[in-house]
Amino acid sequence: MADDDELFARLKACEGRPATLAGTGKDPVNLPMIRHWCEALGDTNPAYTGPDAVAPPTMLQAWTMTGYPGPATSGPATSGPATSGPATSGPATSTPAASAGPPARTPAYDELLRLLDEAGCTSVVATDCEQEYLRPLRPGDEITFDTVIESVSARKTTRLGTGYFVTTRTRVHAGGELAGTHRFRILKYAPARRQTPAAIRPRPVVSRDNAGFWEGVRRHELLIQRCSGCRAPRFPWLPGCPACGGLDWDTVRASGHGTVHSYVVMHHPPFPAFDPPYAVGLIDLAEGVRIVSNVVGVPYDKVRIGMPVRLEFRSYDDGLVLPVFRGGPS
Repeated sequence: MADDDELFARLKACEGRPATLAGTGKDPVNLPMIRHWCEALGDTNPAYTGPDAVAPPTMLQAWTMTGYPGPATSGPATSGPATSGPATSGPATSTPAASAGPPARTPAYDELLRLLDEAGCTSVVATDCEQEYLRPLRPGDEITFDTVIESVSARKTTRLGTGYFVTTRTRVHAGGELAGTHRFRILKYAPARRQTPAAIRPRPVVSRDNAGFWEGVRRHELLIQRCSGCRAPRFPWLPGCPACGGLDWDTVRASGHGTVHSYVVMHHPPFPAFDPPYAVGLIDLAEGVRIVSNVVGVPYDKVRIGMPVRLEFRSYDDGLVLPVFRGGPS
């Protein structure tokens, strides 16, 4: 207990200390990145295009990301949060980010991670983030930011294991003005030792807004909502039309033909009900909407953007039915 108290006191002493100072965005806010973001998310809001375009507010963190290979450390290598976390972004620098090497974390943040590693908390998972938007970001804005270690929790026990929640707060400036803040929280933990549970696949969350979709899946039908007013298709299911705001809708049965818009290959962590590596695709359906699901029928390393896929339904334990997409010619 005394050792735990001493560790917690040393962790708490890191609160208020900087994780980055005078960080600089790798690129100014720019229309190509805004376009890529909107295309990936299917966001057609006209505010993000044209001569008076602004960046989507949720891109706030994107302009501070370091990218691959991520931040350097200020001392010996330590494990830390994912490179997309603001706590790992940007060093103190007086030169443009484009000409700088990989940014460095501050000694204070490295010390915090070292203490947690030495305490056996060698695993890390991002838990949540909070953003506050104070000023729109416009193409041409030069981004600067600084990050502080805001808080370290007492030792907590979770299903993943026992460890500490670390929260960092990043203040993002554009043209010298405070544009927003970004809180990013990770759990640094020692993995729990537990018996392997039965290989039961996680169940989807069914609500009154999407119950009709899952009823269709059980019948081996992939149903897409269609607005009764403007006739715009939408997926996933929503209570109202994002195009016109209408609340009335009907459904269209998907033909099952599509192409891979984007994909990732899942390697880790393994769960008993899954068998990595496997490919998860963002599928463009012929009806004009996108759906996320597994790509099957081809090796995971042969999945490609633009690959034609076709819908099929697979049954899992306890009667669970899920839509998946088989790669290959339509």
